[in-house]
Amino acid sequence: MVAEYTGPGLLPGESHGGGSIGAYLLHRAMPHLPPWVAAAGIGIAGGLGSLQWEQSAAAGVGLTLASVALTGATWWMGKSTTQQRRLHSAITVAAASAWTTAACLAGPAAGPLPDMYLIGAPVLALSWNIRMILRRNDDPAGQSSDKGLLEKVGLARAQIGNATVEPNRVTAPLAVEAGEQTNEDVSKALGRIASALDLPTSAVRYQPDPGSSRRGELVIVPEDMLAQAAYWEGPSNLGGSIADPLVIGRYDDGSPMYLWLPGDPKAGRNGTHVLVAGGTGSGKGETALNLQTEILSRRDVLLWLSDPKMFQDFRPLLPGIDWAAEGGTPTEVMVEAIKAVIPARTRWLGQHNYRQWVPAAAEVQNDPAHTCRTDGRACGCAGMPYLVTWMEEAASTLRNIGDNAFTGIAQEARSAGVSLIVSLQRPSFDQMSTSTRASLPSVIALGCDPRDESFSLPDTVLDAGAHPGAWGNRRPGYCYLVTPGIDETRYASPGRTWGFAPDAVSLMEVLADWAQRNGAVADPITAGAASSVAGNAYTGRTAPSHGPAGHAAMEDDDVDETGYGPLVDPEDEHIDPEAELPESQEGDDAPIFGRNSGRKPSPEEARRLFADALAEFEAAGQMVVGPKDFTDWCDRHSLSRPWVSERLKEAAMAGRLEATNATGRWRIVPAPVAA
Repeated sequence: MVAEYTGPGLLPGESHGGGSIGAYLLHRAMPHLPPWVAAAGIGIAGGLGSLQWEQSAAAGVGLTLASVALTGATWWMGKSTTQQRRLHSAITVAAASAWTTAACLAGPAAGPLPDMYLIGAPVLALSWNIRMILRRNDDPAGQSSDKGLLEKVGLARAQIGNATVEPNRVTAPLAVEAGEQTNEDVSKALGRIASALDLPTSAVRYQPDPGSSRRGELVIVPEDMLAQAAYWEGPSNLGGSIADPLVIGRYDDGSPMYLWLPGDPKAGRNGTHVLVAGGTGSGKGETALNLQTEILSRRDVLLWLSDPKMFQDFRPLLPGIDWAAEGGTPTEVMVEAIKAVIPARTRWLGQHNYRQWVPAAAEVQNDPAHTCRTDGRACGCAGMPYLVTWMEEAASTLRNIGDNAFTGIAQEARSAGVSLIVSLQRPSFDQMSTSTRASLPSVIALGCDPRDESFSLPDTVLDAGAHPGAWGNRRPGYCYLVTPGIDETRYASPGRTWGFAPDAVSLMEVLADWAQRNGAVADPITAGAASSVAGNAYTGRTAPSHGPAGHAAMEDDDVDETGYGPLVDPEDEHIDPEAELPESQEGDDAPIFGRNSGRKPSPEEARRLFADALAEFEAAGQMVVGPKDFTDWCDRHSLSRPWVSERLKEAAMAGRLEATNATGRWRIVPAPVAA
């Protein structure tokens, strides 16, 4: 039994003609019949023409001119198509018109005309059939059947190979004409390709082949899956290691955006620093929250944060942060502490045979091969957590302490298990030094002014189709991620960080409490180096207590019936709070810091008062000072700022102060504490 053929557009049960295999074969042959019909028509035209114009000289001139004109018109009209098709068409028209002219003048059966027709007509018809078959099959040279798009954008001779189709992503190998074009020509044509496809510019990317200057991959993402915001639902790996990837959002094809901070010797990946750059309204705050919540959810990492905006975005996370500093002097102290921490951590890692930080370094060191002991036994040293130092709104810090404030940190910190994250709006050369920028290998580039794109992204990524300037502040959270560990073909793929809904605050507070209770505690090496510079300014993350979070736990005997400690120190219970203070008597000791004496102290008294002032600054945690910090003190003691400047220099020579990067600013060296 022969099944009936159901052609295109026919319902089951319907059929062409008799519905047999003959109908199917006729349907398949129909696209190839036009050349044969044209060949038959030429033979008929030659026979009929001979009846009218045989042996006519005038007709011969006219038919010859018509043949030449028709062939020329075919060549002219074929200039918009490929050279091969243009030549094939012109030869076909020239041969057909020449035979028709000869047949009309001499008769189709005269001389060799019948043989020429019987051989030439089938050959020309078959050539067009073969051309049609090859056009429908894959070209072995990788040439696409649809050349119209590439012709429109100036890449007519480029060859496209077999495309790989994924959900919302098409990837096709592309090769431009050898010796005539390069990958740079393709990069310049991306905007025109997007226009021809009626897609946004960011939807079309080109990834050059590193081993060729004329080959690469064209990537087209037809649907913007980022238009619908997705909100943060909590950390991706609570209790995991900081060595595991941080998930900070998704790409435009729906796949997650990964970022690694520590290196991995097995994967051949180094640790990294990160630059977060974007204009006002581009979503830097939420991007920072994505990174910080991921960091605080890991068990073996410390986070130090500097924020001149007084932690406006990050306040729910403060209990989980090991050290938080506002802008100005506290940030100066933190920067100096980071510089001191780096060599201390590097020395410890070297003593324990770590060429770079790995998760094992955060555990108690029980390997007898470690060289910090000489007796061949395991040292038992406390582990060293990874350290992330975050400089929010870094432009303010760089203005205060110099554009190269982070240069040494960025160049040296990775080997010490420290990552530096710098966030600012415009990472131009007038904001930070080029040396610092070159030492920040990872970038999260959010929307910006089109003129600022080159400050954030490498030229190769921009050439591949990345354009953060196209977003400005109209697409908050849209970004490009360039970082070790991800496929370089992803560098030019736009992504979007998770959004934070208003009700996310309570979840962030829960996360901060988890980090406070279960997160890493600063190791003695890091804490000691930080305290040696910052003194009381560095306290480390406090453990949770029975009272409000962030306060040290109290003994049961120190808690009264209200649940809090006593409001009055037991040593002062005998003092009557209503009693008046005694008046100062003549001959009393010199006034202490902050009390106006009404007279200028002697040189010896002034120096003693100055030493007391440094001690009070140190006790208050203000470890970086300069003449301007003594303005009120000078007024109270009738001393001048030049006098203070001289005393600061003397204290530096005596080892009580150290110079900082900023002119006129000095770091207090903590006074030694008696054992």
